[in-house]
Amino acid sequence: MRRALAALVVALAVSGLAGCGAGSSVRGYLDDTFTEQSETGDTVVYQAAAPVAATTQQIATAVAPIVQASDANGSYLRYDDDIVVVSGAGAASAVRVEDLDGPYRDGVYAYLGPGFDPGSPAGATDDSDDVK
Repeated sequence: MRRALAALVVALAVSGLAGCGAGSSVRGYLDDTFTEQSETGDTVVYQAAAPVAATTQQIATAVAPIVQASDANGSYLRYDDDIVVVSGAGAASAVRVEDLDGPYRDGVYAYLGPGFDPGSPAGATDDSDDVK
């Protein structure tokens, strides 16, 4: 009886650990939630029915980003291995997810500030240009 109970405890612990990463992938969440429009290499574009702010909030609530920023063109969510760009006008929005090895590594998003500069950890600041 004790062996059966011990085996059950081990099985539950292993299944619990296996599920720890479930739902943490932003790509998986986007694929399960939005309609895919196109895919090129590591970049996938989805269509969302809600406007940019609501779509961004929905994604960030479901899968917390390392850092988040916005500009006149849309909202940007950075994850460990991906960047999500939510853009559009009006009632709908486009959601693009791309690997960090793409434009991110080329510095395309560096203007967004800390956490979007290639090679710097999220939240890091560059004080080299501060006036002292």
